[in-house]
Amino acid sequence: MTIQRRTLLGATLAAPAVLPAGGAMAQARGPIRIAMAGPLTGANATFGAQMREGVTQAVTDLNAAGGVLGQQLAMETGDDACDPRQAVSVANQLAGRQVRVVVGHYCSGSSIPASKVYTEEGVLQISPASTNPRYTDEGSWNTFRTCGRDDQQGAVAGKYIAENYRGKRVAVLHDNSAYGKGLADETKKTMNAAGLTETIYAAYTPGERDYNAVVSRLKAANIDVIYLGGYHTEAGLIIRQAKEQGMNCTLIGGDALTTNEFWQISGAAGEGCMMTFPSDPRKRPQAAEVVARFKARNVDPEGFALYSYAAAQIWAAAAAKANTVDPRKVADAMKASGPWQTVLGPISFDRKGDITVPDFVFYVWKNGSYAEMS
Repeated sequence: MTIQRRTLLGATLAAPAVLPAGGAMAQARGPIRIAMAGPLTGANATFGAQMREGVTQAVTDLNAAGGVLGQQLAMETGDDACDPRQAVSVANQLAGRQVRVVVGHYCSGSSIPASKVYTEEGVLQISPASTNPRYTDEGSWNTFRTCGRDDQQGAVAGKYIAENYRGKRVAVLHDNSAYGKGLADETKKTMNAAGLTETIYAAYTPGERDYNAVVSRLKAANIDVIYLGGYHTEAGLIIRQAKEQGMNCTLIGGDALTTNEFWQISGAAGEGCMMTFPSDPRKRPQAAEVVARFKARNVDPEGFALYSYAAAQIWAAAAAKANTVDPRKVADAMKASGPWQTVLGPISFDRKGDITVPDFVFYVWKNGSYAEMS
């Protein structure tokens, strides 16, 4: 699979795809259109698939319960491949299809430029995964997210590293993306404030297969801990190649490592790798019935599936509260009312559209799967 450069504005433009959902959903079309937008192709397609599964299940459940304001929902799907310019094209196409809300995008580098289109076109946007603060800091009335922010996630990671690896040699790496560099910088800031200074701070080029030159630099500096701001594909390759070069180091990353594909890439070298992510939503009592419905379809709602489900769930509840699907009025209701009862638990939003109670914890990879650390 060709790994694409994903979050720089200078990325190569691929042909965008905006498609109606297939199968049973295509037969359940109704007059209210909602959309999911994210990477359905490219290196981060696994996360786009998680998001699509989440929105698909939410639409199925909402329609089974009578729809929204008595009308059935139709689902549109947009593939941005985590490319910013493709995301803008997808956003324009979805707006042209008169969708009321978009659950997406995944990469912050896609959500930020796409949000400008949605603002102009009057479309509500709820990202289940974009963590860069700029998404809501620079957003408008229509930008929301059901996940936390990099300045919150980085604070958790930086504090942990400073407390547990004092006196160790730490490398902070990032891929220069809005997500990766943003998360690395926030982690570095907290770590430095706690008295631990990194030995190496450097960028790597995403989309490559051979990171031995990067690893050789880390090895020469006797690095004990690698903090990586970036995506699972490169993280898996870097730790695997580090172990192949004989390094005895620990890799720590962010929420972009929450996919079983990480282990498929890293292999046994992934053992002991850590990452930050909110406490496992699959284990929350509010999600039990929905998780059972996912599993009845042989779908494990890992990663961002339930965050996407919750986005659609909140939108539907706010539309009912506002007694309209007008995006501005629904956005007002989302901020003014709440907390909204979701599969993630109760969620409220601040004036920017950020959740008011972030919940980042640490996970560790063991024997090919990840679990929350005790």
